[in-house]
Amino acid sequence: MSQRIENQRMGGTEFHNCGMAEVLFDNVNLSKARFHNVNLSGAHLDDVNLSNLTIVNANVEGLTIYGYDIHTLLQPLLERDHEARKGD
Repeated sequence: MSQRIENQRMGGTEFHNCGMAEVLFDNVNLSKARFHNVNLSGAHLDDVNLSNLTIVNANVEGLTIYGYDIHTLLQPLLERDHEARKGD
């Protein structure tokens, strides 16, 4: 079932155990939104402000930004940190 929501202010709204595959967000303010246990595989973000974004415990394999493979860029840092933790 498709539903269109327009011009709504939904601050404080919580979604739990929801299937939202193929959902479209257009001109939506999600500042300070929190996502936990969310599957964004195959998602497409275009014209997005990610300033002050914090990502914890994420699989970034296949993630590209401006054509750069982020996993490849981060892998040496992740390996370095992993080795440092093993030494503690």
